[in-house]
Amino acid sequence: MEAYLRSCREVLKGCCNNSPGLHVVMGNEACDMDSMVSALTFAYFLSKTLNSKRLPVPILNIPRREFPLRSDSIFLLRETGLSQDDLLFRDEVDLHSLHKAKQLTLTLVDHNVLPSSDSELEEAVVEVIDHHLLQRPSSSSCSVTVERVGSCATLVTERITQKAPDVLDQQVAQLLYGTIILDCVNMAPEAGKVTPKDSQYAVFLEKHFPELPPRGALFQSLQNAKFDVSGLSTEQMLLKDMKAASGGDLRLAVSVIYLTLEDFLQRRGLQQDLCEFCHKHNYNLVVAMTISFRDNKEPFRQLAIYSSSTVYREEISKALEKAKNPSLDLRPISSPYLDIKTYIQGNTVASRKKLLPIITDFLKEWDRKVCQSGNIDVLDLDDDSNQDQSDSLQCAEDAGIEDDTPFPPTPMNSLVEGCPLDNGLPKINPEILVEKVCRMASMEDESPEGQ
Repeated sequence: MEAYLRSCREVLKGCCNNSPGLHVVMGNEACDMDSMVSALTFAYFLSKTLNSKRLPVPILNIPRREFPLRSDSIFLLRETGLSQDDLLFRDEVDLHSLHKAKQLTLTLVDHNVLPSSDSELEEAVVEVIDHHLLQRPSSSSCSVTVERVGSCATLVTERITQKAPDVLDQQVAQLLYGTIILDCVNMAPEAGKVTPKDSQYAVFLEKHFPELPPRGALFQSLQNAKFDVSGLSTEQMLLKDMKAASGGDLRLAVSVIYLTLEDFLQRRGLQQDLCEFCHKHNYNLVVAMTISFRDNKEPFRQLAIYSSSTVYREEISKALEKAKNPSLDLRPISSPYLDIKTYIQGNTVASRKKLLPIITDFLKEWDRKVCQSGNIDVLDLDDDSNQDQSDSLQCAEDAGIEDDTPFPPTPMNSLVEGCPLDNGLPKINPEILVEKVCRMASMEDESPEGQ
């Protein structure tokens, strides 16, 4: 595979107006190990089986500068003898220019809908392989394989073994095997990730490649690498495994933190760090899902919700507390900070993939009711009639939801209580601010000029 990856870089250098273009295979924006390995191995498979002038090229869907935060992926690459120097990253390939020049074919792995910022690239999508909730409409021009297994790498392994088993060598097998083992938490049923198909292909790889590292030892090494956050800043911890969601005036970061909540809360300057993170990346809210493992290896999940706006913090907290599909079984615990709400999550199998549809439901309902009422103070987001809609609502993780508005969101955190970046300026209550803006808009609509 090393020679193939180097050839991809050479082809990219030579891509010009007269070239046939690229067939890009790309994972989602979190670029976790599953996205990386699925892109690498499926592109390699296509390069061996696809009869096309366009070379299949794997693109990692993050800037290169962020890759050092993917410590588990770096470990797996090193163990399989691959160099990260041979990888291609999103900031090194202008997909939009390629598409405008009609030089782009796109295959999506580990997600099935592009974010709004890439929506124009949808025309170039010819295939999808994913294990998340299906969100894209059917199309005769796009082949879709979506199955709710524990790892997208399982589906890639299935395709390779069925269509071109000779593509599987020790290196490719170890990439796929390590990813399946990590995603499915060492195939432990109590973690709620593994499916029969995941087990089937993990056993298949073990049988055909007996020199693979022992399952338990490999999982523990990958887990240790993934949970190694020593030396990371709070911002880096939040970015290490983060998804974004937005609706109306709200932008949320949903981050998995590989620490206990107690250790996370004890980080020096945490409140300042969270506020600065929101300012820098234009988020109103941060939902931090901490995960650790007890002595019996069962996952232990806790939740922290940060916002310097009481309204935003309380409303998202109520939505998560009252969620029924699934129930998170949240139990409030004491927090050392007024602007951080903290919980123990009793439902330990409810990962971020299951949390994000709840958040998307909340965001859509928030946006609808703000628009209808024109007054944030009278919102009632506890309407039980909205609780059963999550299956039909778009999942932020699957769809890469972003803000579609043409204007950048206002950094509310600089205007509200509890934010250390206000530099002593008078604090403005966000509820009053939003109410005044809405009233101004309604007055304009009622004026003779607006009629």
